[in-house]
Amino acid sequence: MKRFFLFLAFSLTISGCVETDPESILGRGFVTKVEVGDWRDEIIYQVLVDRFDNGDVNNDYNVDRRAMARYHGGDWQGLIDRMDYLENLGITALWISPVVKNVEEDAGFASYHGYWTQDFLAVNPHFGNLTDLRRLVDAAHKRNIKVILDVVTNHVGQLFFYDINGNGSPDDTLMGSGMSSPLERITEWDPDYDTRGIQGWTSLGESGPAPVIWLDMPGINRMAPNPAEFHNELWFHRRGRVTVWGREQAACDELGLAGSAYEDGSACYNYIREQEVFGDFPGGLKDLATERDDVTEAMIKVFKYWIKVADFDGFRIDTVKHVDYPFWKKFNKAIRDYAVEELGKDNFLIFGEAFTGSDWLLASYTGGDMFDGVFYFSQKFQVFDSVFKYGNATAGVESLLNDRLNGVDGHPGYAASGNANGPKDDNGNLISPRSLLVNFMDNHDVPRFLYDVSQTMNSERAKAALHSALVYLLTWDGIPCIYYGTEQQFSGGNDPMNREDMFEPANMPARESGGRYGIFNTENPTFARIRTLITLRKTYPALRRGGAAIRWVSSVRSDNNQLDGGGFPLNPDRGILAFERVYSGQTALVVINASDTLTSYTHSYSNTAMPTGFPQGTRLKNVYCEDHVCTDAEAAQFTAGTNGTLDLTLGPRQALVLVPVQ
Repeated sequence: MKRFFLFLAFSLTISGCVETDPESILGRGFVTKVEVGDWRDEIIYQVLVDRFDNGDVNNDYNVDRRAMARYHGGDWQGLIDRMDYLENLGITALWISPVVKNVEEDAGFASYHGYWTQDFLAVNPHFGNLTDLRRLVDAAHKRNIKVILDVVTNHVGQLFFYDINGNGSPDDTLMGSGMSSPLERITEWDPDYDTRGIQGWTSLGESGPAPVIWLDMPGINRMAPNPAEFHNELWFHRRGRVTVWGREQAACDELGLAGSAYEDGSACYNYIREQEVFGDFPGGLKDLATERDDVTEAMIKVFKYWIKVADFDGFRIDTVKHVDYPFWKKFNKAIRDYAVEELGKDNFLIFGEAFTGSDWLLASYTGGDMFDGVFYFSQKFQVFDSVFKYGNATAGVESLLNDRLNGVDGHPGYAASGNANGPKDDNGNLISPRSLLVNFMDNHDVPRFLYDVSQTMNSERAKAALHSALVYLLTWDGIPCIYYGTEQQFSGGNDPMNREDMFEPANMPARESGGRYGIFNTENPTFARIRTLITLRKTYPALRRGGAAIRWVSSVRSDNNQLDGGGFPLNPDRGILAFERVYSGQTALVVINASDTLTSYTHSYSNTAMPTGFPQGTRLKNVYCEDHVCTDAEAAQFTAGTNGTLDLTLGPRQALVLVPVQ
C-alpha cells in the first residue's frame, strides 16, 4: 500500500515566528510518497547529521574538525548526496539528530548534536535551511526510506542562570571559611539539586528562592527561548541539576532515606526518581515543567508543526524517563492522532529513549497511549555487552526474553497499545510493543561496540565479535537500529569520541592500512555482512515478524573449557545461542556460537541434542555465507533427526541461518 500526501501551506496556531527563508517551503506544494507498512520490517540507521557528510560548505561556520566537541560541517545536503550508499547498505529508515536551532556553544563545547534547544520553530543553520530539510526527506522517500526525527521535550539549552548571590551575573564561586564551615562550590549555571527549588544564598545564609535571569548573548545564540510562551520561568522546575547518578544508594544513605535506590516505591527510590523527573540535566540543560497543561499543549503544537513541514514518519524521543508519565500519554496520543487523522500518515511510530537497564522501568513506558516501543537498553547491557562482548552465558538471552514476555518482580511486561492509531500489521491489527522494541548494540551515548572489545582482543577477534553480534541484531525480534559508522568499523570510546566523522576531515592524514576502512567503503567485510543480513531479513518474513523461541542456550561462560577425566568438554555447548522465528507458516532457525576461541556444539555433556520445531527428516540449508547470501550450490545442508533434533558444530563466532530446503 502507498500513501500519497499533498503538502499545503498552513499557519501554526502558536505565537512566535516560524522560520522563513528565500526558498521557504511554506508557500509551495509538495507531493511525496512512501510505502506504509509493518514497522517490524524496517532497519533503522541512526545519524548524527554533523558527522555524516559535508554536502554544502556554505553553511560551514564555527567549524573546527580538530576538536571532537565542535561542529565538523556535516549537513542535510551531505545525507542527500549519500542516498546511494544508504540504499546499497539496505537500510529502510533514517533517524536524524534534532533539527531545531540550538545554543551555539557552552563552556567550549558546541551544539553539533542538537540537544540544546533555543528555538523550537527554527532549523539549525549549520545543517541548512527548511527547504534543505524537506529536500532530504523527499530524497529519502523517493527511495522508500522513512525518516525519523529526534525530539527533545524534557529540557532546553542553558538559557538562564540562577542568581544565587543576587549580584546579577553568573558566578562560579567557593563559599565558606574552610575552617569553622566547609568550603562549598556554588555554580549559578548548574547548581546541585534542591527539592525546594534553588535558593538564594550568601555567607550570611539563605535568602529564599533564587531569581532566574535570562541570557542575552546573540553571538552564541544563548537567548530566551522561542516561541515566546517558553520565556516564562514558571515553565521550568528550577531545582538544579541531578546529582545522584552513579551514586544512587550512597545519596540515599546520606539523606537517611529508607529502602533501595532500585526498589520501586521505597523512599530512596522515590527520591532518585524525583531528581530524574524534576532536575536539570547535568551541563545546565534547564528542565521543563511538562506536568503543566500549557507546557504540554505548547510542545504538542511545536512537534505537530515539524511533522507537517518536513513530512517525518516517526519520532525518536529523548530523555523519556526524565519526564512525567501523564505528559507522555497526552503528547503521544495527540501526535499520533494528528499524524493519522489530519495528515493521513498511517503507522506513525513513536519510540522513546529511557537510559536504564531496568527492564520493568522500560516496560512502564509502553501500553495505552504511551510509547509504541522503546530503545532497548536492557538488551544492550544484558546481551550485547554481557554475552557478545564479555563472554557471559548465553542463558542471559533467555532470561531477558522471559522478562520481556512475562514482566519482572510483579511488574507487567511490555503492554499492548490502547491507541487505535498506533502501528499496525498488514491486517490492521495493533502491534504489541514487545515486537517494536528498538534493538541496538551502541549509539551516540555509549562507547562503540568495537571500542570495548578492542581493549581485550586483537583486531581480528574484535571484528569477529562484532560480526556475531550483528547476526543477533539483524535476526532477533524487534526493530534493528544500526549506529552510523558501524559498517565502517568505527571504534570510538565515550562521548564525544564515539561521534566520529564519516567524511574525511581536510586536515586528517591518509589512513594507515591497518586502520579504519576507506570512507563510505562498500566493499569492506563489515559492510558486506550487514548488507547480507539485511537481505536475509527482507527475504525471510520470519526473521523480521516472527516471535522468538529459544531452542538452546548455555549456562556457562563461552570461554569455559573445563574437561572431564577423559579429556572431553564438560560443557560442549558453551557459547551456543539458538532461536527460532516463525511467521505465517515459515520458520527460520538462527544458531550462533558466541565463544571467542572455542568450537561449540548444540548438545549437552550427555549428548542430548538440540530440539527444534522442524518435523523429523526436514532438510535445512544455511543461507548465511557471511559476506553474501549462500547460493544453493554452496549452502551447507542438514537434516532434522529424531523428534526434530539437530546436532551442529560451530567454530568460534560462527553463525548459521537455517531455513527449509524448498
